[in-house]
Amino acid sequence: MVKDTKFYDLLGVGPNASESELKKAYRKLALKYHPDKNPEAGDKFKEISHAYEILSDPEKRQMYDQFGEEGLNGGPGMGGMDAEDLFAQFFGGFGGGRRGPSGPRRGKDMVHALKVSLEDLYNGKTSKLALQKHILCPKCNGKGGKEGAVRKCQSCNGQGIRIITRQMGPMIQQMQQPCGDCQATGEVIDEKDRCTECRGKKVVGEKKILEVHIDKGMRDGQKITFSGEGDQAPDIIPGDIIIVIDEKPHPHFKRQGDDLVYEAKIDLLTALAGGKFAIPHLDDRVLMVSILPGEAIKPGEMKVIPDEGMPAHRTHTRGHLFIKFIIDFPPPNWTAPENIAALEHILPPRPALPSFGNKHVDEVVMADAQPYQTGSSGRNQNAYDEDEDDHHGPGVQCAQQ
Repeated sequence: MVKDTKFYDLLGVGPNASESELKKAYRKLALKYHPDKNPEAGDKFKEISHAYEILSDPEKRQMYDQFGEEGLNGGPGMGGMDAEDLFAQFFGGFGGGRRGPSGPRRGKDMVHALKVSLEDLYNGKTSKLALQKHILCPKCNGKGGKEGAVRKCQSCNGQGIRIITRQMGPMIQQMQQPCGDCQATGEVIDEKDRCTECRGKKVVGEKKILEVHIDKGMRDGQKITFSGEGDQAPDIIPGDIIIVIDEKPHPHFKRQGDDLVYEAKIDLLTALAGGKFAIPHLDDRVLMVSILPGEAIKPGEMKVIPDEGMPAHRTHTRGHLFIKFIIDFPPPNWTAPENIAALEHILPPRPALPSFGNKHVDEVVMADAQPYQTGSSGRNQNAYDEDEDDHHGPGVQCAQQ
């Protein structure tokens, strides 16, 4: 019985799958999730590739079946073949994909979050973003030192990793760890032969200024990609710089897709008798909204102004502006009793109280709830605590022997 079935589940096979069944499953999933066909599935592609790499190796598969993912080379993510390398080895290239069997690797993408106000997403804006990236050292052209100065690290045999063996009960576990002599590069350069600019690292830091064009109607989480602008390194195709929109909360508007929701606070007179109120919009216009006499706006009621919401991204349509009303009622004792009596003749009549028959009826008066909520909460909690103590007693204690 295997300890962990995660890798089998990723490939959609059982723990008893044969080598041919593993290959068939990996082929199907790799073609489906390869980034050239499915750009959003990069992580999924790496997961199934890592699973197949482990299960297609009899020794690694046996280790995984017995000890799970923790028993593999010091834990998940340590060493292992790159997903693109495995794919290229398996398929021998992929329709003009990112790399051939012996082509340069592709570097990692650099992802940056850019906070954007709702106003800028409504109107559009061009922002400048400064960031640090690595470029090939211009002095040594990315070689790290003099011609012929780069030597293969003898400690790791040029692999960049060292294998450490240790006993785990009846099993022997092999662990991979980065080589400290070459800083996991697989190469060493004598101090005297190193480039004075990059000190043998082959790359130097550079400040990059990007112009990020925020289109009207872009949404939170939407990505803007600068292809090939990622970190440079020898024999590496630079990855992309990906800017992810992080929409800032707005104090007055809430966005729902292409629609906007605005909470409008109006007085009771305007709600009942009609009037006007203003909405400062996101493009510095002011919408003067009319409430018709007798329209009688209720607390929490929703109204809509069509086509005054967010612009839809790269189209000529707009969402709608929904208005949620908050009615500002007057304070207690706001007018004289005779004025209250006058309201009896203006407002609709009160509904008649129902008959309670022979039931006893008590006349009561209400008070503000807040002081009572604070006090009663503490009293109830204390009573509850005392009740707990009474019912449970001192608790069960272990007898000392």
